[in-house]
Amino acid sequence: MNEESEASLGDVIREVRKKQGWSQGQLGEKSGVSRPTIARVEANNDVTTATIAKIARALGLKLELRDDA
Repeated sequence: MNEESEASLGDVIREVRKKQGWSQGQLGEKSGVSRPTIARVEANNDVTTATIAKIARALGLKLELRDDA
């Protein structure tokens, strides 16, 4: 799979959030971040790794860093 066909982090978070049936506000409450922060993540804007970790934890996602070089 090449990079162009891979879903962005924001796309994955949006998809999983919607599968849970949660609004951005609900995910914000469950993860301890604001709704605008959820919107920034889903828009692939810059956010901290700590913020992404909180959101991933709330969604039951596992963060994995890889070096595919």
